Amino acid sequence: MQTPENLAEILTLEPIEVNLFRGVSPNDGFPRIFGGLVIAQALTAAYQTVGDRVCHSLHAYFIRPGDVNAPVLYEVERARDGGTFTTRRVAAIQHGEQIFNLAASFQTPEVGLEHQFEAPDVPAPETLPTEAEYLRSLGDQIHPKMLAFMERPRPVDLRWIDPQNPVAPVKKSGEKQVWMRAVAPLGEDIRMQQAALAYASDMAFMESALRPHGLIWTTPGLQAASLDHAMWFHHPFDFNDWTLFSQDSPSASQGRGLVRGQMFSRDGKLVASVAQECLMRIRK
Repeated sequence: MQTPENLAEILTLEPIEVNLFRGVSPNDGFPRIFGGLVIAQALTAAYQTVGDRVCHSLHAYFIRPGDVNAPVLYEVERARDGGTFTTRRVAAIQHGEQIFNLAASFQTPEVGLEHQFEAPDVPAPETLPTEAEYLRSLGDQIHPKMLAFMERPRPVDLRWIDPQNPVAPVKKSGEKQVWMRAVAPLGEDIRMQQAALAYASDMAFMESALRPHGLIWTTPGLQAASLDHAMWFHHPFDFNDWTLFSQDSPSASQGRGLVRGQMFSRDGKLVASVAQECLMRIRK
């Protein structure tokens, strides 16, 4: 039985046939499957077919909302096995229809030229409150049901540098930083480490595009959803330790917002980059 704080359990797939796998979603109170879960499970499915090569990039589209009450079938297409690179396509299927698709590229590790942006100078994660602790600090502003929801067991611990007040949101910069790490031990396998980071890369991300407008998830009339997601892995990392997710939102227009992110290890190494376009409409 899955425990909601154990990512390794949540991301484990059942082999059904060659190139076909089944995953399930924890029912965590949301009516649709969390997008990061489908990204991570699709990457896990692709990894079952590539041998020892390591993912360096993935590009995905969210097509339909996922049903938390039904399993997801992941069908892997072996697009190419080259001398250095391997390409896979994965379709996530529910009720006979694609809800998501992903293309991922895997590479034999090699040594090459290196440079990177510097990590921002931010407070250490140990000095910051958990999400639940922050909400409790707001006292009677927070409805007990919201606090109970945030205190439920979850697989990733988040520590925000500048959290938005969910009761009285204000306009803020589209730049923000969030520390994150896995709650339960993941082990050293790079495949599970990458899948876990892919899962977390969809957390606290779209919010960067909402901040300049003073909006939050519960804003009346807001329609928000992830449209696509891209991720590049630069270096091995350990998501058992804290990872800094530094984000910005350079643009919003035509009902869509763009968010970008850089993920740094605790010692300042840039381990991954992320980008996403999201739907963000206000319906009157």
